[in-house]
Amino acid sequence: MNAPLNSNELSVEQIMATLGQEAKAAARTLSTATTEQKNQALLAMADNIIAITDQILAANEKDIAAAKQAGKDDAFIDRLALTEQRISAIADGLKAIATLDDPIGKVTAQWERPNGLEISRVQTPLGVIGIIYESRPNVTADAGGLCLKAGNAAILRGGSDSFYSSSAIHQALVKGLQSAKLPEAAIQLVPTTDRAAVGQMLKGLNQTVDVIVPRGGKSLVARVQDEARVPVFSHLEGICHVYVDRSADKDMAVNVVVNAKMRRTGICGAAETLLLDEALEEDTKRAILEALLKANCQIKGDQALSQLNQQIEPASDSDWDTEYLSNIISAKQVAGVSGAIEHINMHSSNHTEAIIAENPQAVEAFVNQIDSAIIMHNASTQFADGGEFGMGAEIGIATGKMHARGPVGVEQLTSFKYVVHGQGQTRPA
Repeated sequence: MNAPLNSNELSVEQIMATLGQEAKAAARTLSTATTEQKNQALLAMADNIIAITDQILAANEKDIAAAKQAGKDDAFIDRLALTEQRISAIADGLKAIATLDDPIGKVTAQWERPNGLEISRVQTPLGVIGIIYESRPNVTADAGGLCLKAGNAAILRGGSDSFYSSSAIHQALVKGLQSAKLPEAAIQLVPTTDRAAVGQMLKGLNQTVDVIVPRGGKSLVARVQDEARVPVFSHLEGICHVYVDRSADKDMAVNVVVNAKMRRTGICGAAETLLLDEALEEDTKRAILEALLKANCQIKGDQALSQLNQQIEPASDSDWDTEYLSNIISAKQVAGVSGAIEHINMHSSNHTEAIIAENPQAVEAFVNQIDSAIIMHNASTQFADGGEFGMGAEIGIATGKMHARGPVGVEQLTSFKYVVHGQGQTRPA
């Protein structure tokens, strides 16, 4: 079935049109697939990924070598790199998705009208979901598995930098579909790195794509927003803030700030700006800054904080709007929680913000007055992840306000319909 797609005689438009047609047909089958079938496929996918770990690692080495040759930075390489541990985590993610409740067919509301009509709101699949992502090969499994559990067909367009890694992972997914007697086209990987394929997906592939989910940097998101002719789950950059209030516990503040920035600097949930209450004890301020520097974090600070440590470099206006995705953080002193709220609302990408505080009034103000998708209290921003939220995995963090917001997991990949039961009622003229 997929062989013609490798033919050099086919144009990108023809290749993509075929993917769309096959995905639409697969979506119809998936909409009535049993929970047992979907779970069987997911568990088989997980086993297959472990079984071909060596092949996936070999494919990943090709991608990494090409990325290094192209001069990609360390943060990019980290997002691209796979290890045995990371591959095992990918398999565990698929197993976790299998344990989730099947949302399809679930009645989320039910009521009866005075005329006897019984109305139910029932969850349904979205249909065909196009996922466009960049250097993270794990998204291939996460997105494919989540879409499958929610009864959707997926068309995956990974970045050219992770093409070999994603292709190896995709082979394991297809075998899982086969073992559960589900259509192979339920999860398709675009077989070309030609950027024109993205344009075709954004046009909707002749009305076969129902939703687009972009997962990447500014340039990708900007292109999706400019060109998309189908609904989009917005996923903007992660300019995440950590605010340390005057009431914060010192040791907690040090540990959370360092983890939020340095655990993995290349993910969208990594902290990019540190805000310190001007009334915070100077000893605590120094301890936080010194801990970051000791962890090999470069700090770009305002004048007030630069006076506390000579290693802090002066920040420019652009630093407050920068997603570094590396071991750099901007730092600023603010006038309490109100100053933090004002700064965040001006510079945030509405992804994830954290407050470290013991004062309940400060926490309440922060939670109520900041309009980001995720708000953390006394916890690292690195928990901004569907797996950590108990969703099994995620396609991304939606920063818009329509339909899905925050981690996009199984529940967020569904729509609904109204089912109305009557006994012959007719509507009066």
